[in-house]
Amino acid sequence: MTTRPPLPPFTQETAVQKVRPAEDGWNSRDPEKVAPAYSFDSRWRNRSEFVIGRQDIIALLTRKWAKELDYRLIKELWAFGGNRIAVRFAYEWHDDSGNWYRSYGNENWEFNDDGLMRLRLASINDLPIGESDRKYHWPLGRRPDEHPGLSALGL
Repeated sequence: MTTRPPLPPFTQETAVQKVRPAEDGWNSRDPEKVAPAYSFDSRWRNRSEFVIGRQDIIALLTRKWAKELDYRLIKELWAFGGNRIAVRFAYEWHDDSGNWYRSYGNENWEFNDDGLMRLRLASINDLPIGESDRKYHWPLGRRPDEHPGLSALGL
């Protein structure tokens, strides 16, 4: 088994170090790239869907990014303790009819001793927005370092 530092127990610094790579992975919109951050038996609750294991995670993310087009995400640390981290996030996307949304949510993460996420509980709400209300305009992929985070954007 590989380890994925930083490892628990988390400090403020190491918890922050877990959040940006998670954001970067999801902004790649590549399920095969994202899945190795999770344990082989990782359990997820994503909205109303429950999945177990990397293959189910890959299938869920493949469906997600086929529906949520031009997906751009920002995550921010909310709290941490021991082997757990809580983040808040917002992402923007549009459907195949060109309707734009900003999806807001919270995730609770639990890590195993190897630094792989073994539990992810996500609660997500979608807000329809006009294209002119978008706040995320970077090219698809990793959010540029100089782009403001959620707090700076007032989200």
